[in-house]
Amino acid sequence: MKSIAKNINTSTKNTFRKLGFTYLETAEIVVSLNELIANYFVHYHKLRNFHWNVDGQDFFELHKEFEDEYNTVKENIDVLAERIRVFGIKPSLTMKEILDVSEIKEAKAYKMTAIEMVNQVLKDYDILHNKMLNVINAAIDTGDNVTEQIITDFMRDLEKRNWMFTAWCK
Repeated sequence: MKSIAKNINTSTKNTFRKLGFTYLETAEIVVSLNELIANYFVHYHKLRNFHWNVDGQDFFELHKEFEDEYNTVKENIDVLAERIRVFGIKPSLTMKEILDVSEIKEAKAYKMTAIEMVNQVLKDYDILHNKMLNVINAAIDTGDNVTEQIITDFMRDLEKRNWMFTAWCK
């Protein structure tokens, strides 16, 4: 009888349920989400630097746009990290890991013109878009409609911002 009580107590300690997904089913999604988060972190840092260092005739417009962008990115990072938590995993990336994993590279904003900054944002969007596609593909393969929808919403916003910054460059 003691062994049954012990097993019951052990099983009640784990109150988290992975919504039907196993660790192996979500592993590819989590890896893809972490890669997206790493790229978002570098992109976020660049946007902060662009916000602080933009100058010239477009200062007021771009100063505000870069701020809007980094605030959106900050919110998206949080949504992605919380999605990883849904799968029972604690997201954790050191700055070194972020820089090692990220395809987006740092930039010396203080040396860049406004147009160079915007072109960097557009290049980052391309990388982020590809990382989002990786997450969607992993989610579709697993049947994870929620992650697919989250990323689809992010992509819709990213594509609109890409169009706007591209139009600004003309």
